[in-house]
Amino acid sequence: MTRTMDAGNETDGAILDAIDRFLRVEVRPHVKRLEQADEYPTAIVEGMKAMGLFGCIIPVEYGGLGLSTATYAAVVARIASVWMSLSGIINSHLIMAAAVLRSGTAEQKRELLPRFASGELRGGIGLTEPDAGTDLQAIRTRAVRDGDYYVVNGNKTWITNSGQGGCIALLVKTDHAAEPRHKGMSLFIAEKGPGFIVSRKLKKLGYRGIDTCELRFDDYRVPASRLVGGVEGRGLQQVLSGLELGRINVAARGLGVATAALTDAVAYAQQRKTFGKPICEHQAIQLKLGEMGTRVEAAKLLVQSAARAYDRGERCDMEAGMAKYFATEAAMENALECMRIHGAYGYSPEFDVERYFRDAPLLLIGEGTNEMQRIIIARQLVQRNPV
Repeated sequence: MTRTMDAGNETDGAILDAIDRFLRVEVRPHVKRLEQADEYPTAIVEGMKAMGLFGCIIPVEYGGLGLSTATYAAVVARIASVWMSLSGIINSHLIMAAAVLRSGTAEQKRELLPRFASGELRGGIGLTEPDAGTDLQAIRTRAVRDGDYYVVNGNKTWITNSGQGGCIALLVKTDHAAEPRHKGMSLFIAEKGPGFIVSRKLKKLGYRGIDTCELRFDDYRVPASRLVGGVEGRGLQQVLSGLELGRINVAARGLGVATAALTDAVAYAQQRKTFGKPICEHQAIQLKLGEMGTRVEAAKLLVQSAARAYDRGERCDMEAGMAKYFATEAAMENALECMRIHGAYGYSPEFDVERYFRDAPLLLIGEGTNEMQRIIIARQLVQRNPV
């Protein structure tokens, strides 16, 4: 239970051991204070930069670590088992980086990827709007060409890393009249500047410490050279290809939270005594622990399967959807069972259990709701198995 995913080779093992040491020494002692104060973990982020975590999946030629997605998922699961919010700081950033890596021009890759990898330029993805979440084609933020720039007006909300970060991958409409609607959508790497306004930081039930904000764009000017791929109308496809990675990340986070809840539950069940014996000897508790452990192992295998399919370059929306759906539900169920095993102590902020219970619901929603994941899975099952 101390290992959320296995290392693939000696190099991966060394990286994961370094992550474990960092989490044990630099993160775990500070989580309660930072999380309860909803304070951005500036010093920890600097440590993450020094370790190269903002370049996890960016190739070595661009200054990144060049990790496989499978190893990256193992890194995320470890981080989330200690403090889930930290995994979000690199997730949104790397979805943005993946969009440039997959779809950017050669010049965009040379200019941006090294800055992303070092953490000098950190950010996230600007998709959601007040009236457009799952239905991204309904976005209203608009960009109009003006010489060497595009002028952007509109609003975004629930944007991770937008307060402390320096840029976002911004999804906009460049042609509101286009049919089908996705042909009028484009993606820009938008650095902060005049007209890029962080209007407020949003309060959340869990997922604290990380900055999630509302944004407003008032005649914000973004260089035309920052149009990902250099061609209008490809933004939705560029975003959706990156969301496969995002869903693997969220699945790995679910695995991390589910594992942490299991670890705490097994430990407490051996310490707490009722009716003259540890509660782990009561059948009711054993049933809970058995289900929790099985969920963790099943989630681990689904995350590994999706990550390896992504590494092979295969279409993996079904595999990523299965991993995201199952692992995040496992996190929610294990968090609740862990709280029940802890009894009243599980409801107290003195224990980590109540944080798992507050963090887990976000995973059911982020990077596509679990309802949407089941629809994606079903459609792919039919498409891949025609009669």
